[in-house]
Amino acid sequence: MKLGVYTAILHDRELPEALDVLVDLGLDGAEINVGGFLPPRHLPIDAVMSSDAARDEYLALFADRGIAITALNCNGNPLHPDPAVTHRADLLAAIPIAARLGVDRVITMSGSPANHGGGVRPAWVVNPWNSVDMDSLDYQWDEVAVPFWREVDRLAADHGVKVGIEMHPQNVVFNPATLIRLVERTNATHVGAEMDPSHLFWQQIDPIVALEHLGELVVTAAAKDVRINPAVALHGVLDDRFRRVPAAENPLALGGGYTLCEWPTEAAWDFVAVGLGHDQEFWNRFVATLARTAPGVDLAIEHEDASLGRIEGLEVAASTLKVAVANIAPETTGR
Repeated sequence: MKLGVYTAILHDRELPEALDVLVDLGLDGAEINVGGFLPPRHLPIDAVMSSDAARDEYLALFADRGIAITALNCNGNPLHPDPAVTHRADLLAAIPIAARLGVDRVITMSGSPANHGGGVRPAWVVNPWNSVDMDSLDYQWDEVAVPFWREVDRLAADHGVKVGIEMHPQNVVFNPATLIRLVERTNATHVGAEMDPSHLFWQQIDPIVALEHLGELVVTAAAKDVRINPAVALHGVLDDRFRRVPAAENPLALGGGYTLCEWPTEAAWDFVAVGLGHDQEFWNRFVATLARTAPGVDLAIEHEDASLGRIEGLEVAASTLKVAVANIAPETTGR
């Protein structure tokens, strides 16, 4: 098992400097953004796709430091109904880019379409106790998600790449049941789960139980932690007290003119550095279970703890996870 970092947190520096941070942390894997919500800051796509020399020079940046590219990340909404959002095209392009780089994993989200034909805004439908919600889900799955993900699976199979779907709320796939549903309905052989425990935590899903249930459907993994706060007693986990960030405050662009909203103050839950939401014993069990149930899957730290600096948060996470990786049997760590 390689332990690395999703380098989006280091987009404030050039790739060589970002990789030097990973070396300093004692890590040997890097997950690189290739599009979607974020631009490919650490991947010169046109150059590596058009020139063997440029591709080889790019790969040497990693090899010279003893770092492997464990996956390309294209998190976004590939089912977005607004044609101004290019995440669909980004994902379809990411698969041949990965193959060109000798990378066999791509990470993304399943997407969320409108809830009817002609809609332009995504709709996340959960707890469909009313039949109108089932009508929406039938449209989203039958007419949008299943045909698209069949296409993705065929493309991935053609290129020898497996696509890991982050089980993320506000997408058609957000838990183990919906992940399995998508795989079964598409007869997918090259689509599976990204095991990111963070969004499972706040849904009250036990990531270790999910790992046991999904088994080798898990094809990629992220390490990101969540702390459930006292405010959950009042607001619940579906805390909608976000603020739209005005253009004058330079909000983070997410594609198609849409931007990241501001997190609630005194939130019901927060992303925290690995080890600050769940203790060392949990992460030891998580890593050991990942290695046993999905052998060969690598693990990338995803740092989104707003209370810690970029390097400080990575240091906390790396310290926790290196202990966990050291505790697993060597025969379960290689792909």
